[in-house]
Amino acid sequence: MNDYLVSVFLGVIEGLTEFLPVSSTAHLRIAEALLGLDLQSGFWKMYSIVIQLGAILALTAYFWRRILKFLGTFPKGETGDRTFLTHPLGLVFVAFVVTAVPAFLLTKLIGKNLENLWVMAIALLIGGIVMWVVDALFVRPRVERMEQVSLPTAIWIGAVQTLSAIFPGTSRSMCTIAAGQVAGLSREAALEFSFFLSIPTMFAATGYDLLKTLKPHHPTEAIAPLTMTPHLWLLVAIGFGVAFVVAFAVVAWFLRWVRRHGFTPFAIYRIVLGAALLFALSRGLIGR
Repeated sequence: MNDYLVSVFLGVIEGLTEFLPVSSTAHLRIAEALLGLDLQSGFWKMYSIVIQLGAILALTAYFWRRILKFLGTFPKGETGDRTFLTHPLGLVFVAFVVTAVPAFLLTKLIGKNLENLWVMAIALLIGGIVMWVVDALFVRPRVERMEQVSLPTAIWIGAVQTLSAIFPGTSRSMCTIAAGQVAGLSREAALEFSFFLSIPTMFAATGYDLLKTLKPHHPTEAIAPLTMTPHLWLLVAIGFGVAFVVAFAVVAWFLRWVRRHGFTPFAIYRIVLGAALLFALSRGLIGR
């Protein structure tokens, strides 16, 4: 396939799956395997990191009014009864720290499974079952708005999000949404908190990966090519732009969808994809 088409294709996949509870990491890894891309290639590893930034920026662009509103009411909140730790921005920060610390300490373990399709297939399957059960059982929320989230709930969501770092294919958004619902959040509140938590989480993760790319501690950690040609820069720009546009549209659509339909269709999709991937791997139909 033409390099430009590959870049557009991967950008679309990133934009479609980054904020849906279906695991963008697994989808990109599957697509790269099907396309026969060299997964050890420094360029394609760097490309996968950079296009995630496009998706993150789409999220900040979509919620810019909400972000400014939160900044304007920090730290006391709209009703004046919040503190640094209980304001929505403070809660997002707390959840981020709860995720970031163990994820950083488990960097080596995370690296071992990062491209393992078997792990991703199992995570897709189990995550789908968990999401289906949670969405069916926790139908009477106590918290309707993100502004009402409590500190213990934020800590709980951050802790559960760690699973998505350890087991690729679990899906960061699936973990945070399901954790929020178990804690009594409505579907919309759980989804919105997941969106806001993804901003610092993804910025930190992609920033850390890019830092390792540019200034590796060891030569084996360098994942970017030594030289970037205009052609390669254009491929990165295309993927970045496509991921931004598609992710922006997906976020707008997903919020409307969840209000009416819930998360069950995504749970079923995860189960089917995970089972299909396990079958393909066991038969040698796709690279490992």
